[in-house]
Amino acid sequence: MNGRSLFFASLVVFALFSCHATDRYFTYVYEPETMPKGDLEYEQWVTLRLARNSAVGQQNFNLWELRHELEYGVTDNYSVSLYVNESVENFRQTGTGRNFSHWNFDGVSLENRYLVLDPADRAVGLALYLEPRYAGDDAELEEKIILGQRWGDWKWALNLSHATEWTRDFRGSEGELEISLGLVRQFSPRWSAGIEARDHNELPEYRSWENTAFYLGPVVSYHRERWWAGLTVMPQIFGVNFSGNTDANHQLELEGHERWNARLIVGFTF
Repeated sequence: MNGRSLFFASLVVFALFSCHATDRYFTYVYEPETMPKGDLEYEQWVTLRLARNSAVGQQNFNLWELRHELEYGVTDNYSVSLYVNESVENFRQTGTGRNFSHWNFDGVSLENRYLVLDPADRAVGLALYLEPRYAGDDAELEEKIILGQRWGDWKWALNLSHATEWTRDFRGSEGELEISLGLVRQFSPRWSAGIEARDHNELPEYRSWENTAFYLGPVVSYHRERWWAGLTVMPQIFGVNFSGNTDANHQLELEGHERWNARLIVGFTF
């Protein structure tokens, strides 16, 4: 099954649910608020990472990432989420012209989010995040500090993230650092729109700072009583590969990152 088929299959799943939804205004940036105690929510994530270049041997590159999430409010301050992760990668190899297509099971994740400072009665909301992922021959541990607040119709959130990924049967490792920021305005009870920005960095074996890539783009969300949806489209604005100009591009980083990132999330609460 290719990425397009998986995408439409996911949309069919969305239509099968009949439940109540909570609010979420960003797709890449997390907000500090946690799920109320006893609430159960299903979220379907579809992320598209599009366009590297021929210099790195990956023409017509596209990577579809699917995350199937079930989130539960353990207490009013602590929520836990179970993810099932999979992806489909496609590109044409430079030189040989061979088309490469591969589906991959990316493991199971367990997200833990704890609300330390509630933005409803504090100047700034604060939550802590920990997500281990296991996929048999590789694993990952991700941590976040989540800040945010609402001012009238405006809402913002800031994430400081670090992750360590172990690959090649745990013989190799890579660190990742990211700063992400979102700002939206709610225009009506159903619609909100704004921007999201993220700067992502890779540190192979923690021995060198390999690259950085900065993304910026619009986010829009739609809320109904029984469901909600959010969509973000972010082009890469600036990128650098510090280990050399591997991708033959002086403005972007197209070896470990893509020219375009987009994410759709649809959520339903039981």
